[in-house]
Amino acid sequence: MGLRRKRYEDGDAVGSTTGPAVARQGPTGPVGDCAVELRGVRRQYGRGASAVHALRGIDLALPRGSFTAVMGPSGSGKSTFLQCAAGLDRPSGGTVSLGGTDITGMSENKLTALRRSRLGFVFQAFNLLPSLTVEQNVVLPMRLAGHRPDRRRAAAVLGQVGLDGLGRRRPGQLSGGQQQRVAIARALVTRPDVVFADEPTGALDTTTAAEVLGLLRQAVDGLGATVVMVTHDPAAAAWSDRVLFLADGSIIDHLERAPADRIAARMASLAAPSYSGAAA
Repeated sequence: MGLRRKRYEDGDAVGSTTGPAVARQGPTGPVGDCAVELRGVRRQYGRGASAVHALRGIDLALPRGSFTAVMGPSGSGKSTFLQCAAGLDRPSGGTVSLGGTDITGMSENKLTALRRSRLGFVFQAFNLLPSLTVEQNVVLPMRLAGHRPDRRRAAAVLGQVGLDGLGRRRPGQLSGGQQQRVAIARALVTRPDVVFADEPTGALDTTTAAEVLGLLRQAVDGLGATVVMVTHDPAAAAWSDRVLFLADGSIIDHLERAPADRIAARMASLAAPSYSGAAA
């Protein structure tokens, strides 16, 4: 956690710009230069008495160059939130905008093209193709978007995540932490509007997890990336600028640049019986 602590004590990139501006306006209020904006987003599965309300009118605006963690009890709507925000699932109501583009009514083909060119994804399971080299995995979003792979860009991003010179190896020749670094490089290679991370440290040990989170933090501070991370781990959430807490499909609280123990305490309070019936 040393990297994060030093940054906020010194009051540089995050502490002096993004943080205070969002703290004054609140994480769900209007922000001028939004990377992610949800307005009245609802997601319902089924109908009638058996309907499941996974999201209940989410209003949220996240500025560019910010790192946001999303937490909540099991069944609070975290996964549904990420899927709707990233255009992987369509909301039942409301609007979603990414980088100023309203994606709510987009055709599936246009949504696919947008995800390939303007969004990055990091998952717990890495999702690397074992038959491809590290470099080929990194440039895959370029190929899928119909662009010629930029090997110089791939090499530069691999260098930024500490994998300089490993482009010709296969994923199976790398450690779990190195594979997640490849996944982060792949997420950053197209200079996306937003990187969505779903439990990115769930399969890693504590030390390796801290290294990966440091890379996501560096991507925000040094590269101007925007990261939205779903996690169950307070230690992981402590690397973010702000933590949003979901319960029963609604954002019920947030913390700004909070330490892990304070985040854990807030999570413990959400485990109370009143939230036990939350939606999936």
